[in-house]
This record gives sequence, C-alpha cells and structure tokens, in this order.
Amino acid sequence: MKKLLQINSVVNTGSTGRIAEEIGLLASSHGWKTFIAYGRHGNPSKSSLIKIGNKIDNFYHLLITRIFDRHGFGSRKATKSLIRKIDEINPDIIHLHNIHGYYLNIEILFEYLELKGIPVVWTLHDCWAFTGHCVHFEQIGCSKWKNSCSKCPLTKSYPKSLLFDNSKINYQKKRKLFNSSKKNITIVSVSYWLQNLVESSFLKKNKTKTIHNGIDLSIFNCKDDNQQFKDKLNLQNKFLILGVASVWDISKGFFDFIDLSKVISEDELIILVGLSKNQISILPNNIIGIEKTESTEQLAEFYSGSNVFVNLTYADTFPTTNLEALACGTPVITYNTGGSPEAISKETGYVVKQGDKAEVLKCIRKIKEVKKENFIIPCRERAETFFNKNQKYNEYLDLYNNLINDNIK
Repeated sequence: MKKLLQINSVVNTGSTGRIAEEIGLLASSHGWKTFIAYGRHGNPSKSSLIKIGNKIDNFYHLLITRIFDRHGFGSRKATKSLIRKIDEINPDIIHLHNIHGYYLNIEILFEYLELKGIPVVWTLHDCWAFTGHCVHFEQIGCSKWKNSCSKCPLTKSYPKSLLFDNSKINYQKKRKLFNSSKKNITIVSVSYWLQNLVESSFLKKNKTKTIHNGIDLSIFNCKDDNQQFKDKLNLQNKFLILGVASVWDISKGFFDFIDLSKVISEDELIILVGLSKNQISILPNNIIGIEKTESTEQLAEFYSGSNVFVNLTYADTFPTTNLEALACGTPVITYNTGGSPEAISKETGYVVKQGDKAEVLKCIRKIKEVKKENFIIPCRERAETFFNKNQKYNEYLDLYNNLINDNIK
C-alpha cells in the first residue's frame, strides 16, 4: 500500500486545511494510506493525524519571530520529533503545504529531505517560500524578492517582527535550502499568476506546475431559490452583497466594505462572514457580521442566498471563496489581485482595479439590473468544468504516481 504524508499548519479547517483533507480523502479512496502532520489546530480528519509540537513550541517560535525575525527557524525539537515519525511511516510521497505558521524548522526538515531523497510535492498557497519575510508583497508593489530581500517594508505584517529585520539572512537561507537538486522537489502553484512569480524567483531551478484548487460541488451547489434564505434572515426585500474570509484585515478589504456601506442603497445589504466579535461590534447598520463558521453547508447557504459575491482582497493567490460562490450560482466581483481573476470569466463576474470602490458599486448595479438568475447557469457550469475537486485533486494523484515511478528508475 502506497503511503502519503501531508504537512500543513492546520488540518481540515480553513482553505489549506480543507484542501489537504480532500486530497487525503481522494488518495485513500484509491488505496493509499494517508497521514497529515499539522502544527497548530484543526478538526477531526479521515487521515491519520500527527501533531507537530505543542503550544509551548508554538509560543517560542512566535517569540523568536517577534523579536529576531527568524520565522521558520524555531521548533527544532518538534521538527526532530516529526522526522522520527516520518522514518517510522516511510512515506512514498511527502506533500508540503504551508510550512510557515510557528510550528516547523525548515532547516532541519529540508536537510532531512535532501538526505532521504523521498519525492516531495510542495504546494505553494502564497509567496513566503521565496521571500525573506512576507507571505504577500503585491499590495505594496515590492520586487526585492527577485534578487535579495533586505530592509523589509513588511516586517510588521505576518509573520510579524517587532524588533529586528533579518529578511536578508532569511532569504539567503531559503535560497540555499530550497534549491538542493537531491531533494527531488516538484513545486505546485495554485494559480498561473503564482507560477509566473515562482519562475522569476530563486525557486525556478525546481520542477514547477500549476494545479488550481478544487471544491466539493456536492456541498457548494445552487439552491432553487434564495428567497428561503432571505426569509430565514428576515431580509425578504434586500439585494445581498456577500464577503467571506477566514481572517478579516486590511489586506482582505475590511475597510473597503465599510466604505462601500456608505454608498449602497437602502434596499442593498452587505453580509460579511468570518468576522471577530470586535469587528462585528463596530459595523454600521447596513452590514451584517457573522463569525467564522466551520460548516461548509452553512457557507453554501450564504453563497446561494446572496445576489453577488464581492472579493475586495489586496493580497491573494487563488481564493477558494470565489470558486465556492461560482459553484452556488453566484456571480463574483473581485479586485485584480494575484490569481483571484483566474476564477471568473466575462459571463460569471467582473474584475476591478484594486481600491476602485466606485467601479465595484457600478458592477454591483450591473448584476442587480441583469438579475442573478441570468448568472446562475454560467457560474455553475464554470465551477463544474474547471474546479471540481475530484478532477483537480486527481491531478495530484497522477503527479504522485509519476514521481514514484521516476524515483524507482
């Protein structure tokens, strides 16, 4: 029986955690024994779970990040313990996802991977792998990552450093660690936009390809009528504008939605899902705030019941929220950020220049005029054609098998 070990910061929660879970489920259905090692938190999984470290390990990793800007270089004991587990499992494939998140020592891990020669698939969900500090740089137009990071303008952003800037050293270390020819690494980008960046970075020496994220179309699907949802919330006569995020901050456009609420009509209402209690407490009357939910069925209700999904992100690679909205027959308006526009077509939504809230409002009004009903079929068809999780994650299984066969030769 072939064995797959995935490593991610979380398990079966958030976009990356759910992606790892879905890949594990599909691999298991094809006869693989699947494991997921995770660093911070998660939900029950169908894969065998391995917890990396504990809260004390996470705290000390957080501490050296906050003080010394050495994210990815803590958690030595926890990573050595993980390596012993990997030796016990002896996996045929190791699939890395987010290896940042205060739980893993990249130096120890990658030196081990170089020594063992196990085929590695590394899915990049952001840009952290080829920068000296940040996970996204698009919002400030930084291009230092192309040559050598230093004097990072984003040290106060995740993974936040309050005192020192070690972006130059981090960059040099990563470039060396991630470019050993013996590690047999295939880097997978979740968008064409991200692959283009990878091929302009020091990671270009590795094998690369793009596999878009997929979603569960049996959960995220079109409801016959969104009136029932509106009746449930007592919003019968409202045009509903939806936003969804795991964490809402400036980069996700939280304050852009606040600004948008000042100019929408009385019959229009914004719903934001994934807010903290503090954020909900400061919302104006025409924004309904919902805390983060782990229920995909509940999320599907929000998508299906809303008239339009608006994604005002300033930093993203390929948000699954766009895909979930399309699958529920809801048109998407997104800023022209990262790989976000790749999800939609001219029949399924609109792409707007970052920060152009006046144009966002115009696009909302276009959808309002045309009516959501005329978008439902093309939105669903696009999701079925391009973002079915079974099709997308089968691409990973094909990649695994090809790498195993190449490793045997």
